[in-house]
Amino acid sequence: MKRIKLSMLFFLGLMNFLAVKAQDVDEIINKHIAALGGKEKISNIKTIYIESTMEIMGNEAPTTTYIVNGKGYRSETNFNGQKIIQCFTDKGGWSINPGQTTAEPVSADQVKNAQGQLQVGGPLFDYAAKGNKVELQGKEDVNGASAYKIKVTSKDTMVTTFYIDVTSYYILKVVSKLLANGQETETIITFSDYRKTDFGNVMPFEQQVVLPQLTLNIINKKIEMNKEIDPKIFEMPK
Repeated sequence: MKRIKLSMLFFLGLMNFLAVKAQDVDEIINKHIAALGGKEKISNIKTIYIESTMEIMGNEAPTTTYIVNGKGYRSETNFNGQKIIQCFTDKGGWSINPGQTTAEPVSADQVKNAQGQLQVGGPLFDYAAKGNKVELQGKEDVNGASAYKIKVTSKDTMVTTFYIDVTSYYILKVVSKLLANGQETETIITFSDYRKTDFGNVMPFEQQVVLPQLTLNIINKKIEMNKEIDPKIFEMPK
């Protein structure tokens, strides 16, 4: 009987611990959403239009990005006179890379990896409704700043780790485990220079993307919310 009581006490203690952990991570995510402008403000973003400069191997390349929330993502980069286009929708994707003259469908892995880019609020915004699971994994140092470490597992079992500044509640770094040709790779993105847009939400204006064999430095020059975007730009050219 004593062992049963001890087991019950342990079980109840464990449940309480897990409930507190869940409450803690939700509190952090809610403060993060508030820091970006609040749930209502982000919910009213239907499209995002971005003009930026991307540094690739010492060369600057102007880039334009179009996002229609939940529907489409398209990035156009002019690199040394050649246009690079990456386009994804909720149904598939296609690309035009240097040396190509026609668009080609992208792999199923690439489509899966890119689905998060269709969501203007990101995986943490309304995470439960998207089928994502979150887990607080303590704190870590990110370039001298203390950050909450939150692991997000999507309904497709993709894992992304967010590092959220304990003071500003902005995202400092994101580490993603992605699939490429059936093999797992890691992508690291760091964010900085957060500013309020004319729409009233807050976004990072600088980011560094570390890929397995390439590092990209991106500076946003112009960001517009709810700009009219023709849905036809997401259609694959024939």
